[in-house]
Amino acid sequence: MGIRVYKPTSAGRRNASVSDFADLTPGAKPERNLLRPKRKTGGRNNQGKITARHRGGGHKQKYRVIDFRRAKDGMPAVVDSVQYDPNRSARIALLKYADGEKSYVVAPAGLKAGDTVHNGPEAAPVVGNCLPLKFIPLGTSVCCIELRAGRGATLCRSAGTQATLMAREADWAQISLPSGEIRRIPSVCRATIGQVGNSDHMNVRLGKAGRSRWLGRRPHVRGTAMNPIDHPHGGGEGRTKGGRHPVSPQGKSAKGGATRQKRKPSNSSIVRRRKSRRYGQLKLHK
Repeated sequence: MGIRVYKPTSAGRRNASVSDFADLTPGAKPERNLLRPKRKTGGRNNQGKITARHRGGGHKQKYRVIDFRRAKDGMPAVVDSVQYDPNRSARIALLKYADGEKSYVVAPAGLKAGDTVHNGPEAAPVVGNCLPLKFIPLGTSVCCIELRAGRGATLCRSAGTQATLMAREADWAQISLPSGEIRRIPSVCRATIGQVGNSDHMNVRLGKAGRSRWLGRRPHVRGTAMNPIDHPHGGGEGRTKGGRHPVSPQGKSAKGGATRQKRKPSNSSIVRRRKSRRYGQLKLHK
């Protein structure tokens, strides 16, 4: 797993790099029974209104059905192959259970074809195994963590992410998330041992605008280049800096503004909040 840099044969190639895909199993093909059609929305909701800007186009993709629950206990599974998934930054592993059933899971770093993984309370705390938090030793790195038992993995699913199991008390476990937040989670919730693979994903440089369009990302237009009817920063004679603190098209603060609900039910589960950028700036100015 690493980054491959192109020779500068053109302006786009000069600044482009790609993953070397060394962690993938050569010759592996997607499991047809686990593929589903994927329709594109262009950032529009069921009323046809744009709710997510700068989306549209992109290469056609098929969705891989991922088993985030890992509820098949007591049955070993052999890793058939590690494959590329166009729908996420992480790699996925195709598991083949002893009864012949196949499923995709998010592949932790170090998992390779031929390895055997287990699910359930009896599983050993080794890379690739999925078991409840109350059976995982303290200080272990985990990923693909459930927030509610049986609902499937929600946290730490993207490339290179991991959390650390800090403590256990009664029916709760405390985990330290990549953002620095420490959170309480029911100890019956499951997690996968290890760190999500493809950690070099963040170091890939697209190199040209076309590669961004292949991913379904449309151009991002500055607010100062718009008219006043389209953006709060728009209008004015000649070039301006906006004339106010940066805001979104809806007028909400774009830097340091609070976006979390004040009375969100899960607030009681947060032991220590992550350090926000705004808090750091305020502390710096004192």
